[in-house]
Amino acid sequence: MRDGRRERSVFLGLLPWPERARVARALRTETVGGLVLLAAAVVALVWANTPWSGAYEEIRDFHFGIPALGLDLSVEHWTADGLLAVFFLVAGIELKRELVVGELRTPATAALPVVAALCGMAVPAGVYLATTGIGGGGGQGWAVPMATDIAFALAVLAVLSTHLPSALRAFLLTLAVVDDLGAILVIAVFFTSDLNPAALAGAVAGLVVFYLLQRLRVRGWWWYVPLGVVIWALMYNGGVHATVAGVAMGLILRTTPDETEDTSPGERTEHLLRPVSAGVAVPLFALFAAGVNVSAEALGEVFTRPEPLGVVLGLVVGKTVGIFAGTYLAARFTRARLNPDLAWADVFALAVLAGIGFTVALLIGELAFTTPADVEYIKAAVLLGSLIATGVATLLIKRRNGIYRRLWEAETRDEDADGIPDIYQRTASDPAGAEGTS
Repeated sequence: MRDGRRERSVFLGLLPWPERARVARALRTETVGGLVLLAAAVVALVWANTPWSGAYEEIRDFHFGIPALGLDLSVEHWTADGLLAVFFLVAGIELKRELVVGELRTPATAALPVVAALCGMAVPAGVYLATTGIGGGGGQGWAVPMATDIAFALAVLAVLSTHLPSALRAFLLTLAVVDDLGAILVIAVFFTSDLNPAALAGAVAGLVVFYLLQRLRVRGWWWYVPLGVVIWALMYNGGVHATVAGVAMGLILRTTPDETEDTSPGERTEHLLRPVSAGVAVPLFALFAAGVNVSAEALGEVFTRPEPLGVVLGLVVGKTVGIFAGTYLAARFTRARLNPDLAWADVFALAVLAGIGFTVALLIGELAFTTPADVEYIKAAVLLGSLIATGVATLLIKRRNGIYRRLWEAETRDEDADGIPDIYQRTASDPAGAEGTS
């Protein structure tokens, strides 16, 4: 309290040093993984549109597994149902950490990113439904344009060689974490079929054992890896998308260390699996999911059929309007003051960038549509919508990159070479001076 009045919080101000260091580590891995993801998507598109497209389809549709256990899947489905479970496991750990010790642990700090993310999911879905309703199409793909692909967005920033301040990058990361939670809830609730109660009961029992092992402080991968595989297989056979198992286990893992521990089980697991998720699992999924026909006829269908058009508009228009409006209104409602070194144009550019919806959008597209032709059109719409969002965000971000470079240099300068940026040592003795710095 100053002068009897409550201080207004600073939105997109200087991050605390421990949070800044953690975010930097996570974003560094995701950026490298995003570049690999981008390369995999390009390879898939080129391969699927060459005379060797038949070989691509043969590899993608090749089946292997254990039929007796209900696990005889194609390569495409192994990457979507199996490898993406690792991606969602990491997402679950990140969400748990945010809820326990991160930006989402208190209502005051969670309000802005949560409201922004919820609006960024609801408005694209509404745009899709409005488009298909007017055009006489089906509404089954309403969830496709809801999720932001953080790795792809960071890859775009890396390619652009931007100096986006850490607070903006952290806000984008938090948006993506809430987006991932929304996506997995949508998948679990709306895209389940042929439920097998016995298998689901087994999966739940496995999760209970997983929880008890954590509570009893049992350590050793030989306990958790076999148990995790069993839970995943039972969840898949239970009729619920197997990636739900990954999120569930991620949420169960402890993210706060005991007094005798240097790091928590969640942090150790995330440290080991994030490179696998970002550098292997997601790129392989992209390799076998992004190979679509990009002929003039196929692209024409994107703009003439209501369902793919709804996806494009949802990603480009819905995401931008939803995130920007949600952030602006939440800031006004919570009396948050935007960092004076930034402008609402920066939030708008970030909202446009969040329209890149690749991995989860492709996954939901495959779940929502059943005929191969419809799936191809939706995939093409996701790729085209993400490409448009990338182009517009590039123009907006590059226009402000000089300002970002100045802020980035100020927050990374370390003249005494002690490993901690000088700005944190200055603001430690003068906390009020931190408000205007991003």
